[in-house]
Amino acid sequence: MSDQTENLAVTLFSEILAVDQLARANIAKALPKGMELSHFSVLNHLAHSGTEKTPAELAKVFHLTRGAMTNTLGKLEWAGWVHIRPDWDDARRKRVAISPAGLAAREAALAGIVPVITNVVREIGFDKVKGTLPLLRELRLQLTKVD
Repeated sequence: MSDQTENLAVTLFSEILAVDQLARANIAKALPKGMELSHFSVLNHLAHSGTEKTPAELAKVFHLTRGAMTNTLGKLEWAGWVHIRPDWDDARRKRVAISPAGLAAREAALAGIVPVITNVVREIGFDKVKGTLPLLRELRLQLTKVD
């Protein structure tokens, strides 16, 4: 690999990491009191999927250990935002579903987040942001292969 390619790669990923850090900080500030970004991410995933998931499935989706996901799910259950039940087909497993309170918490979070992210897109420009999505998706898919 040439020095030019290495420099481009380092610069690209430095920018991505900086954007990630700033996006997380700005979104975290917009979340309702007591909700963490990890909580919102799980609630959002469950709301979009519309189906129950196992903790292992959720851990895989978020590239976390089962222990880390169990910790997050415990907090979500304590808040009343998810229901965790035994899997009727396999007693060793559990099933996780978003609760009505979890759907309401997700909606409250979106009400805080959407203005922040919409303003960023507006400032950059709709077409410019839309044009970056294929590249970001391709980067995500390439990084998935690295795992």
